[in-house]
Amino acid sequence: MKERIRQILEDNLPLVDVDSDYLFAELSSLDITTIMMLLSEEYGVELGAADVTPKNFMTVDSIVEMVKRKQ
Repeated sequence: MKERIRQILEDNLPLVDVDSDYLFAELSSLDITTIMMLLSEEYGVELGAADVTPKNFMTVDSIVEMVKRKQ
């Protein structure tokens, strides 16, 4: 799952360093919306405004953990 999510981020957000130690700081609100839509479609999970926290978008690993919790 981690590699697939990494690939989704790299393919759709080419200007974002997905290996950043603080990914959330690099993301615009549009980037976050894009990520949420793509992950919802890919994994059939429902992500909402309450999920948009620095903790959930800190790193690729934290995004993976958020998706796993929603499944």
